[in-house]
Amino acid sequence: MMAGLHPPALVARYRESGAWGDTTIDELFRRQVAAQPDRIAVVDPPNKAELTGGKPQRWTWRQLDAAVDRLAAALVGRGIGKGDVVAAQLPNSVDLVQTVLATVRIGAVLTPFPVQYRERELVHMCQATQANVFITCEMVRDRKLAEVASSISAQVPSLRRVLVLRGDGPAGPSAPARAHLRNYLADLTVDPNDSVSICWTSGTEAPPKGVPRCHYDWLAIARVCHDAAELTSADVMLNPFPMVNMAGFGGLMLPWLMSGCVLVQHQPFEADVYLRQIQDERATYTIVAPALLARMMNEEQLRESFDLTSLRLIGSGAAPLAGDVVAAWETATKVEVINFFGSNEGTCLVSTPKQIPDAHDRSRYFPRNGVARGVIAEAMELRLVDTDTGEVITESGRRGELRLKGPTLFAGYQVGTSATFFDAEGFFRTGDLFEIAGENSDFLRYVDRVKDIIIRGGINIAPAEIENMLAAHPSVADVAVVGVPDEVMGERTCAVVVPTAGTTPTLDDLVEFLRRKKISSYKLPERLAIVESLPRTPAGKMLKWAVRAQIQPEPVRA
Repeated sequence: MMAGLHPPALVARYRESGAWGDTTIDELFRRQVAAQPDRIAVVDPPNKAELTGGKPQRWTWRQLDAAVDRLAAALVGRGIGKGDVVAAQLPNSVDLVQTVLATVRIGAVLTPFPVQYRERELVHMCQATQANVFITCEMVRDRKLAEVASSISAQVPSLRRVLVLRGDGPAGPSAPARAHLRNYLADLTVDPNDSVSICWTSGTEAPPKGVPRCHYDWLAIARVCHDAAELTSADVMLNPFPMVNMAGFGGLMLPWLMSGCVLVQHQPFEADVYLRQIQDERATYTIVAPALLARMMNEEQLRESFDLTSLRLIGSGAAPLAGDVVAAWETATKVEVINFFGSNEGTCLVSTPKQIPDAHDRSRYFPRNGVARGVIAEAMELRLVDTDTGEVITESGRRGELRLKGPTLFAGYQVGTSATFFDAEGFFRTGDLFEIAGENSDFLRYVDRVKDIIIRGGINIAPAEIENMLAAHPSVADVAVVGVPDEVMGERTCAVVVPTAGTTPTLDDLVEFLRRKKISSYKLPERLAIVESLPRTPAGKMLKWAVRAQIQPEPVRA
């Protein structure tokens, strides 16, 4: 793996502005260990035994540090060091926190995978990153993750080891292993510009694209999220987002390290368990998907079954917020909502109650520089560009693609060319449509996605990947995959199929066909629409907006 993700001139520019500094992620962690060694740092989900078979843990900063050293020593002892790629597939737990911090400590590069990913995705991503070791647990419920990891190691020549974490407590390494680690770290030099992670985004194409990030840009994102939530060491943070991408890392884990508060892990998402954790752990801050916010408002009995009075603030994102829901929530609970809009590439828009007091306005508007104040805001450059003419938009009410530069932005994708994703002036093309809004044109309003990614429960699904596989089905003459609105998940996946002559494909047939290709379950179509033809341009490009118009609403069931 290459070091120095960003060019020297950019590093000098953002360091001079104060947006980037000398601190690394491991240094943040070590500061908290030194400042409050015997305070609780991280807490497991209460259902961990049911999830992985391990006993739920509550680790102090000192215990977490010992556990990090133990895993770091195990990695170094197996020949893993600076620049090597550590793949990890673990649910949110103290074990995942341990893995992230141990990887960072030895200067390796973490590539984390959601537990939903299966062999097809894992092989591709391990091959793309030339992963050297795979860290996982024995199983997650009925999924035998360790067996899958072992099977893919035979298909990825770079994979030298599979390490299975047993969740057996926070003990440190043996004396010889500790000495070996100490000697290794004494010779290790880490620069904040070094690659620290490769997260994955499906974008609008298949296969997924790797997004390398370094200490500089991760910590810039974390600073925005930390400051928006006004976190302190007195907070208790509940994390329901998988620590595999922007929300889990930049929105929660790194702000936890900055503040020194308590991090409570949650997985998989279960509303009753999540709300009970708020009650039992006395959580003061969390981030929720808009669908859960709506559910809690629609199901008053669910909301009132738990004591949520410890909350002082929540964040929400991953899909547009409904102003009526946010306003109703704040009226009912007196807990205000931060509106987040982010991406793995570094889009990081934040709208806080202090910036925009009105709940309806806050749900749809963001400050035009992304955030309201501070060195990160001052260093950000955002513009809207007409997708047809390329003209920079300066007037209100006109839609354009959001493009940005700034200290939160990634340097480019891990493989292949990134040139088409940046314009001639170096602005990243986000693929998101916004317009300038507000009485004084002070805000940006989200409109829609330029591309047609499906966002199901906060997880991106690339339609092209599913379309390419379904096109091989003998009963499919033509196919489009689109998202249809869903009150719980935000969107669900619908396959729109033109059948081959004399056939009548069923949803069960198509799902079983995809399952045999070992695709992740969350990508499987949940609806099927049969049509005579699919709308295309003269050049043959699919018109997804017209495809959606062909889909009839599902009948209302009594």
